[in-house]
Amino acid sequence: MIHEVFMPALSSTMTEGKIVSWVKSPGDKVSKGETVVVVESDKADMDVESFYEGYLATILVPAGESAPVGAPIALVAETQAEIEQAQQKARPGSSSSAPATAVVPAPNPVATAVAAVAANGSNGRHRSGRVMASPRARKLAKELNLDLSTLQGSGPHGRIVAQDVEAAVGRMPTPAVATVAAPVVAPVATPPSPTIPAPAPASPGSLVPLNTLQMAVVRNMLTSLQVPTFHVGYTITTDALDHLYQQVKSKGVTMSALLAKAVAVTLQKHPLLYAYYTEQGIQYRNEINIAMAVAMADGGLITPVLRSADQLDIYSLSRVWKDLVERGRTKQLKPEEYSTGGFTISNLGMFGVDRFDAILPSGQGAILAIGASRPQVVATADGMLGVKRQMQVNLTCDHRIIYGAHAAAFLQDLANLIETQPQSLTL
Repeated sequence: MIHEVFMPALSSTMTEGKIVSWVKSPGDKVSKGETVVVVESDKADMDVESFYEGYLATILVPAGESAPVGAPIALVAETQAEIEQAQQKARPGSSSSAPATAVVPAPNPVATAVAAVAANGSNGRHRSGRVMASPRARKLAKELNLDLSTLQGSGPHGRIVAQDVEAAVGRMPTPAVATVAAPVVAPVATPPSPTIPAPAPASPGSLVPLNTLQMAVVRNMLTSLQVPTFHVGYTITTDALDHLYQQVKSKGVTMSALLAKAVAVTLQKHPLLYAYYTEQGIQYRNEINIAMAVAMADGGLITPVLRSADQLDIYSLSRVWKDLVERGRTKQLKPEEYSTGGFTISNLGMFGVDRFDAILPSGQGAILAIGASRPQVVATADGMLGVKRQMQVNLTCDHRIIYGAHAAAFLQDLANLIETQPQSLTL
């Protein structure tokens, strides 16, 4: 019997996937539950496992190419004798697109993705006892003659990644797989120009197809254009926040965490700002999930989510954020870790940007754009002139549910917290 392997849906918004790499080659033995291919969804790479026992007969979609969700990407033959038959059916011009022998109906694509992810145990082993490791980690371990079962994985759900293999043999991680350190977002200081890894340069006049992530951004932006939005700006003095940051940064607290915490605490008073519009009315959320935009290594963008950010202490929040950024930049986040935000922060202050307007993400009511903090000459309460550090923030809102007074009240409360009560963020 010959079975088709289908492109799974790794997220609710995914319409097509790109093959990152094939773990198995044509003719290789395949066990049920074994990873056969790595698929790129909108913003993450996921292992896809086989539902069948047999041999990978032929690959229909090679690495680097894309296919719609639910489309066949490979054929698995139960016996070696059926491999040639499957290969014949896969050749162009075949009289039938389906194998001559019975093809078992494909499982639900979403179920495929769930099974692929859930199979990764927290100790780096599949429920069947097989060690879970990335294709690169397996290849490296084979080259170094290292037993993967002796390693503890640091990837999602305990998955063994290349860094774990290299660390086990005392090698420094290679640039291709080195973990990118979480940036310290410091709008209260004049930062050096950050370096963001750029995509491979294109030759002049060439046409470069959009990748999976860029296509997802296009779809989201087209959806956002249908929403009537408005913008409200505010100037916030950051001297007190800057002083607090200098006190806690040695404990691992980042400016990103301080800003996320300040926004989350302020949102407690303004539930409308993290609600969203539906045809039936205003849908309020049960928790305050803060998404923050992060640049990815390939030039893309991802928004890791700090779940219940108002409930976490600032030190835990910083640790969680660092982990999310590291895994987000290596495309190891699970869909719920980047698609469940209720309110988004976009901080370009680290690049020296004074002010900008952010585009409202789909399914949210508001997004806050944060500019750089700079010394400004201001009038003091006693009528004299002084120098204070100030940053410009701009709030983009869905005008169907949020009005100007709502936005202004939120920004006033946020400014009051940052300017007069930042110490409360550490409580």
